[in-house]
Amino acid sequence: MRFFVALDLPEAVRQRFRELIARLKGQCPGARWVRPEGIHVTLKFIGNTDPENFDSICAALAAIRSEQPVGMEFRGCGFFPSERRPRVVWCGVEASANLAKLAGDIDEALVPLGIPRDSRKFLPHLTLARLEPEKLSPGEVQKLVRAARELEGRSLGSAPGTAFYLFESILKQAGAQYRKLQAFPFVKGSA
Repeated sequence: MRFFVALDLPEAVRQRFRELIARLKGQCPGARWVRPEGIHVTLKFIGNTDPENFDSICAALAAIRSEQPVGMEFRGCGFFPSERRPRVVWCGVEASANLAKLAGDIDEALVPLGIPRDSRKFLPHLTLARLEPEKLSPGEVQKLVRAARELEGRSLGSAPGTAFYLFESILKQAGAQYRKLQAFPFVKGSA
């Protein structure tokens, strides 16, 4: 099984991303756009894991707590690794400081189970599309970059987070599908 841990989005925010993706898709139809129902804020990618580890992973995640909910505002669009060599289209996440701590706590809690720490600094974002520039016309990429620049600094919604989820990622020909396996309320006093 292929697992990851993430925060989910409320439906009102998800609807705004449906509209945004529809608009951006018109600029670059050759990109592989994510399905809006699958958009999430990844906290930890676990990867392929033996299904026998499921209970141990859940026990480790269930122990994680925070004093307050995570506050998130979704703002603007950008590209990984850069605008000049775009491979991923993302929406930025401006979050309360406890989001990075939450991701770090999840990372540390899974180390004793043989799941390695993340080597990269936690950078919260929402993946909107994946690009293979060699399969796209330069005009498509330029249109997409211009459209993303127009969104710079623009708020695309906000949401509090009080629970994270263990997801299974099922790889299919049409792209990955995600299935929620378990919810983990992390705010002290919430259930």
